[in-house]
Amino acid sequence: MANSRAEMEIGRYHWMCGSSRPHQYHQVPAMRGSMSPLGIQGCFECCIKCLGGVPYASLVATILCFSGVALFCGCGHVALTGTVTILEQHFSSNASDHALLTDVIQLMQYVIYGIASFFFLYGIILLAEGFYTTSAVKELHSEFKTTACGRCISGMFVFLTYILGVAWLGVFGFSAVPVFLFYNMWSTCEVLKALAVNMTTSPDQICVDIRQYGIIPWNALPGKACGLALENICNTNEFYMSYHLFIVACAGAGATVIALLIYMMATTYNYAVLKFKSREDCCTKF
Repeated sequence: MANSRAEMEIGRYHWMCGSSRPHQYHQVPAMRGSMSPLGIQGCFECCIKCLGGVPYASLVATILCFSGVALFCGCGHVALTGTVTILEQHFSSNASDHALLTDVIQLMQYVIYGIASFFFLYGIILLAEGFYTTSAVKELHSEFKTTACGRCISGMFVFLTYILGVAWLGVFGFSAVPVFLFYNMWSTCEVLKALAVNMTTSPDQICVDIRQYGIIPWNALPGKACGLALENICNTNEFYMSYHLFIVACAGAGATVIALLIYMMATTYNYAVLKFKSREDCCTKF
């Protein structure tokens, strides 16, 4: 009986241990897009986590802002140069008559350089502020706690973006003025072309007087172009290029207004979350 009990204990030991030889452990590879046995995330989860922390509204606004400012500044600069050339060659033979306008245009061109530089930096700062207030910061640095200084900076961006949005509405309206002037000249040239076919009215009776718009003084000579001279102006490269560049610059100003509106919504949302939920362990994804 004792022998049988000893044999039973030995059998149970072999059944539990399986073998006296040491076990060989093999590492199980982690499947792509799933969790490994050690709890390490795969590449797919890391990518999804990074994409989830991207402030898409701020990113779209940054791209739109850069594009709009580039179109406005680049096309506006070249169009202003072409406008001065048209005035000097066809509407004002005396340099003193359009000297003030030339100085204003040169000043506007320098202002364009400053606008381009400022919005390049401002767009990057707003994009960085959008990334800062996303959940990616919390996940990378474990704890995300806002301070009074951080909320003050976010509030300052809300106010500054609002002021810039109102200012760019004025810029957008101002950029439509040269488009209107060039459109009037272009439409008058189209009327001249129609009269050349119908021959109902003398072409010399169709004129465009730049002095009535206040661009040059009333004593400037010749001050206006009529008939064939006006048609030749519309056929020049300077007129054709300046007209279309002013249209593109106006469109760029409109795109910048839309970008600032998106920035305004994003910064307002971020500020609201940082202010009212700063005591909670949460942040934004806007």
